[in-house]
Amino acid sequence: MKFEDLITQINGFGRFQKMLLCISFIGRFAIPCHLLLSNFIAAIPSHHCDISSLDAEGIFGNLSREQKLTVSIPAQDDGTPASCHMFSYPQFHLLTNSSSSAELTVGLYKSYFPFLLISKWDLVCDNKGLNKAVTSIFFVGVMFGAAFFGGMSDRFGRKPMLLVSCISGMAFALASIFSSSFIMFAVLRFFSGFTITGIAIVSTVLNVEWVDIKHRRLVCIIDSMAWSVGSTSLSLIAFCIRDWRWLTVAVTSPLLLSTVLWWVPESARWLIANGKAEKSHYYLHKCAVMNCKEEVISKIKPEALSIIVTDGGKKNYSYLDLVRTPKMRRLALLTGTIWFCVATMTYGISLNITGFGLNMYLTQFVYGAIEIPSKLMVYYLLEKIGRRKTEAGAQLLAGISLMINIFIPKDQWVGRTVVAVLGKGFAGAAFCTIVLYSSELYPTVLRQNGMGYNSFLGRLGVSVAPLVLLLDSFWGHLSQTILCSVALIASLVAWQLPETRDRCLPETIEDVEGTGKRKERAYVCVTFV
Repeated sequence: MKFEDLITQINGFGRFQKMLLCISFIGRFAIPCHLLLSNFIAAIPSHHCDISSLDAEGIFGNLSREQKLTVSIPAQDDGTPASCHMFSYPQFHLLTNSSSSAELTVGLYKSYFPFLLISKWDLVCDNKGLNKAVTSIFFVGVMFGAAFFGGMSDRFGRKPMLLVSCISGMAFALASIFSSSFIMFAVLRFFSGFTITGIAIVSTVLNVEWVDIKHRRLVCIIDSMAWSVGSTSLSLIAFCIRDWRWLTVAVTSPLLLSTVLWWVPESARWLIANGKAEKSHYYLHKCAVMNCKEEVISKIKPEALSIIVTDGGKKNYSYLDLVRTPKMRRLALLTGTIWFCVATMTYGISLNITGFGLNMYLTQFVYGAIEIPSKLMVYYLLEKIGRRKTEAGAQLLAGISLMINIFIPKDQWVGRTVVAVLGKGFAGAAFCTIVLYSSELYPTVLRQNGMGYNSFLGRLGVSVAPLVLLLDSFWGHLSQTILCSVALIASLVAWQLPETRDRCLPETIEDVEGTGKRKERAYVCVTFV
């Protein structure tokens, strides 16, 4: 008997699986809110120096605010006041539209945005790079967290690491609002990213391992929809809550429901693969009872489960097992490349919400909303044309969208925004597909290690994305060119992966390599009607 056969017999998508999916949806909703939070709490709105020192004796008289700025702050090329410089003394002749070559000085920043990070630690002008630093530090934490939780959940189980991720992520996020210094805030943001990322990689694998083949793509799409709903909701939450502290509390609050995770079952597939047939039988019995299939599981003894995975419990697997055998090495190289590329491209678009001339709240909302129809299309395509063609096609279309934007003049912001939104939709489709695709390619004994490794490289790409956007200072289209290139590379690499549609999940490394006792049935599955 194969595990997929057993899951099908006890209803592979019954009340048990739906309850598990709903609980994980709550935790996953908070992930995009935290990953994109810096778009709002670390935003740098228009600002200028404090000009009150020039009006010490009331020499401005009855001048309007605009006139005061004209005589005090030099204008930039686009006519707006300079952000970090002011005149040494008022230039009243500028009121007659005359040019000025007066001496400039660096003034003190006057905060008109007391509820943003820039006001708490003066993160403007010479310190404005610290904003990008906070974002990169957070994503470095996400990167290392992916590797940590991926390995630990393969060793200690899915459920305990999911609990650790939720509880510690909530603790570090809430602690960050009490930071007394910028360094303290940066450190806490690092650990927030480190812990929260575990929710994403563990919950996805746990859901996939509990459903039958027929509903695997549906589960992955619903999991991915949590990201889209969270991303869209973030713009509305941030619009209503402007204080960075309360905004952090608001997007962290869904994790308060992590206490419900005590109900979440351990992966029966992981338990069998690690020689814990008795515990696996316990959870399978709970699943069967909730799905009204108790008579099926009552006929199966715990001892019978131990033969499903022949080498279960004999070895502790690690990341090194990803590269010890030829086909696993090739698989790790290909999926790692795709994850790095798709993450760099997706976040390169997502973090550029002020680069198209629209309100950042509206841009964030549209970026999140466009993913919903794109993922519904993915649901259809995964069954119709398979995982490989869907992934490669989504990457190709995203790359073409980015390429088109290179040739659209920057003053045509409507056209640029429309194309960018389409690119974001294709990028979301590619990300959604590769998560499901990867979880189906790696064997159970290494699945979480594989997902952790891939997520690590993906988060490395995320950390690189803000730096890629900075390259526009050298050439206005450089970042778009780079993002377009990585999308096209990922599309080519995706064609090298094997198709997994309608195939059983591999259980052991031998299943992937095509050796050992299970060679003849590694990817062949009998389903019950």
